[in-house]
Amino acid sequence: MFKRVLIANRGEIALRVQRTCRELGIETVAVYSEADRNALHVREADAAVCIGPGPALESYLVIEKIIDAAKRTGAQAVHPGYGFLSENARFAQACVDAGIAFIGPPASAMQAMGDKVSARRLMEEAGVPLVPGANDIDADDLDTARREADRIGYPLLVKAAAGGGGRGIRLVESSEGLEAAMRAAGSEARSAFGDAAIFLEKYVSPARHIEVQVMADSHGNVRAFGERECSIQRRHQKLVEEAPSVAVTPELREQLCDAAVAAAKSCGYQNAGTVEFLMDRDGNFYFLEMNARLQVEHPVTELVYGVDLVALQLAIAAGKPLATAEAPLEPRGWAIECRINGEDPYSNFAPSVGLVEFVQQPMGPGVRFDTMLFDGVDVPVFYDSLLGKLIVWAETRELAVKRMKRALSDLIVAGIQTNAPFHLALMDHPDYATGNVSTSWLESEFTMPQPPEDDPRERWALVAAGIGASLVAAGSEGPATQPDAGRWQRAARARSVGMRVDGGGIRGWRRGIGSS
Repeated sequence: MFKRVLIANRGEIALRVQRTCRELGIETVAVYSEADRNALHVREADAAVCIGPGPALESYLVIEKIIDAAKRTGAQAVHPGYGFLSENARFAQACVDAGIAFIGPPASAMQAMGDKVSARRLMEEAGVPLVPGANDIDADDLDTARREADRIGYPLLVKAAAGGGGRGIRLVESSEGLEAAMRAAGSEARSAFGDAAIFLEKYVSPARHIEVQVMADSHGNVRAFGERECSIQRRHQKLVEEAPSVAVTPELREQLCDAAVAAAKSCGYQNAGTVEFLMDRDGNFYFLEMNARLQVEHPVTELVYGVDLVALQLAIAAGKPLATAEAPLEPRGWAIECRINGEDPYSNFAPSVGLVEFVQQPMGPGVRFDTMLFDGVDVPVFYDSLLGKLIVWAETRELAVKRMKRALSDLIVAGIQTNAPFHLALMDHPDYATGNVSTSWLESEFTMPQPPEDDPRERWALVAAGIGASLVAAGSEGPATQPDAGRWQRAARARSVGMRVDGGGIRGWRRGIGSS
């Protein structure tokens, strides 16, 4: 097993990886931008290296800086988390070329699955069900597109071959809208991904978004860890995930898992991956894409299958084989995850960033909160809105929903807005209670209610005001207005975890790793 791992990420996923590493006796190295100098993942690491200014293009996305940080600190492996460089084949290969293990799939598998057209061809050869479609069409070849569209049938989707994150996708209801959709999708794809190639795909609606967690080792073993329901989405972005799915029977689960295993084997996959499917109301499922990394929603799988997926990632990257199972895994209980974002659901989910004055974290049986939040953290403007993931487990789905409502009510974040009120309203919706949802349900059927007269945001603001008043009364206005006081506070925190505080570079070590 590795002695030292660099985590090429930030926020709650960096903390998540650090915790498993500590349990396994592995030292961790954090990288951070100047905007994240005071972040929790920096404090919790055994060593931390500043890699540049706040914008990700100047820090977290610079491969050379991360490779250099790994070399300087003697890290034997790099865990990419999710987002940033986690699905960048060039980064995966750069780690290997530098003699550093990459805790993820090989670059060849990333390339095969990263291109949607290439992935569709592999799935077709592997016998994995595909949505009817047409591959690799030039965005200017309208004649070919029309012939293929007539064969597939309307409505259909025009999608970017190199797309992701919901970009480069257009819905076409009839032949009249095909040309405009092709040009728009091709232009967006060229701008976002440098590749204007598109493909056509039958529009499956209503559809559920069902995904299967797979783990694959370097010895040819692949295991599937059941399905996750990810149909609650806004603008193609997941907001709530759960495991298992109310729409999946044991027989269907076995079929989904078999298809996911075949998908992983088709490209020589290794480490953690997620195979995503669309499923219609009759239980027919179709390959959507494969994410070559750990997913944001991985905790729900961990809770219902009793597994630490990060620990498995580390073991596989170190060359260890997966344990073989005599029978398919069966889920135990029910888990739900709500993504807690820095945004105001009462103002069309406008972003909310800035100083967090106070946090009350949910606790109690069956509650897990993976978060970057703490009292006094300054949420920067440079990154996505995810502040944390609130996950609950219970014996049944009904109990899990009740537990999530209680946990959401217990969560207090003063200083910025979060989407917790949205999640509470969602949990109360009768369609969610019965699991009668689809990928289009949230935007077509759900309306965010008006804030109650006793708006909890006002109560949270009063809490924050009280904290601020107590700080002033104590003679300190906090690091934002008292730089010297902030410096002493940071020094005291650093001393408590055994870290050096200096002007830059490597900000010290814990447990005798060394210094430079």
